[in-house]
Amino acid sequence: MNFPVYIAKRYLFSKKSHNAINIISAISVCGVALATLALVCTLSVFNGFQDMVATFFTAFDPEIKITVAQGKVFDTNDSRIQQVRSLKEVAVFTETLEENAMVQYKGRQAMAVIKGVQDNFEKLTRIDSILYGNGRFILHDSIVDYCVMGAELVSKLSSGVQFVDPLEVYAPKRNAKLNLANPASAFNVQYLYSPGVVFIVKQQKYDGSYILASLEFARRLFNYTTEASAVELKLTPGADVDKVKSRIKEILGESFVVKDRYEQQADVFRIMEIEKLISYIFLTFILMIACFNVIGSLSMLIIDKKKDVATLRNLGADDKLIARIFLFEGRMISMIGAIIGIILGLILCFLQQKFGLISLGQTQGEFVVDAYPVSVRPLDIVIIFFTVLVVGFLSVWYPVRYLSKRLLLK
Repeated sequence: MNFPVYIAKRYLFSKKSHNAINIISAISVCGVALATLALVCTLSVFNGFQDMVATFFTAFDPEIKITVAQGKVFDTNDSRIQQVRSLKEVAVFTETLEENAMVQYKGRQAMAVIKGVQDNFEKLTRIDSILYGNGRFILHDSIVDYCVMGAELVSKLSSGVQFVDPLEVYAPKRNAKLNLANPASAFNVQYLYSPGVVFIVKQQKYDGSYILASLEFARRLFNYTTEASAVELKLTPGADVDKVKSRIKEILGESFVVKDRYEQQADVFRIMEIEKLISYIFLTFILMIACFNVIGSLSMLIIDKKKDVATLRNLGADDKLIARIFLFEGRMISMIGAIIGIILGLILCFLQQKFGLISLGQTQGEFVVDAYPVSVRPLDIVIIFFTVLVVGFLSVWYPVRYLSKRLLLK
């Protein structure tokens, strides 16, 4: 064993001549451990919220979404699109068309996003898991077209889940000039009926503006034929999303954009990552403050071990070796605190996952979940461990060298 490490280990675990030094050393370890525990728990809670939000999106968004790089729509008869359709990893291939329109129900108006989808949309996503009402998911029959609206949009229009009168949908005609004598002639008007269900994604972007309709209805409303704004894919079980996405990019080239679920909601997850990073930075500052307790412990230890230092000097030890002893002492305190903090943090996260010890509020059902969600990621634990070691090592390096020169003068 390295000689400075051996001496530092003896100093850390042996009883000091002054009991206060033992107490301060224990407090230093506890301070580092608590700061580490806070890092583990806080980052795990952010991970839990990210995973929870991801479950909401996966009920509505496809595994892979293909859009055009420039413009709004593209021709789905493109040979490259048909090549993607024939990939063996593609289980469900559906064309969609999204455009803004104005909707009106009994005099109440609202701007909405009409999303036209094909009949296999039910197979593409778990749409049934977010539907509410006594009806079923149907978008058209031989007589009329149906629509499934977001719950907040239903509330804005006061239409109710099962409305009898048709929903009026207005969209400007493509390349049509406005006739001031008859402005209504510049708009296409179509009608939609209720199948008796609405969807609730619990995200305002969808619930407050989206209307699901058939692809044929959307193309008729917006004057398109074979065009689509996106192609949405569901892969076969066991398929590697990243590999399939890379393969599709090779086929389509730079003319198209290929996104997985997380990339489709990049803004939301980017905000959550920024919040997580800011929390990490603030907690690291708290960790730095906790490490200053180590400096006080080491300064008292240096004074307490003056006689031992004199003996070491007589045996041939120089000032550099003596300073290394106390440096290793401070590093050991940081390492022990990091290990204890990580273990306690993991235990607390496990208890939170199992029993939901810390709740979000007292009102039952007010939030999506009753207790703080937690998800422990190994990479976060590794980052936290090395953060504590680096901050602990750097915080004691200069003070120990300074104190050893000032307090151990011959």
